Amino acid sequence: MAQLKFDQALERLEKIVQEMESRELPLEEGMKKYEEGVKLSRFCLGRLAEAEKKIEILRRSLEGKLSPEPFEPDSIPEVEDGQDSRPD
Repeated sequence: MAQLKFDQALERLEKIVQEMESRELPLEEGMKKYEEGVKLSRFCLGRLAEAEKKIEILRRSLEGKLSPEPFEPDSIPEVEDGQDSRPD
């Protein structure tokens, strides 16, 4: 799973959830899908935690030194007129 990308893992996890919700699965197949879903969920949560740590490290304090600060989603600029406000 180390070479799996976050988006791929999330897409697979969503597919597993849909499969488990949409039809009756034999117990063994359902358990395999559940186990795979748990692994994918842990992978995705780990990647999100890594991203949050990177954001904390990159935030600068008032003195201009790198210092960890908690990530605050409300501080992200909002997108207007369909244009992305993130830098390239």
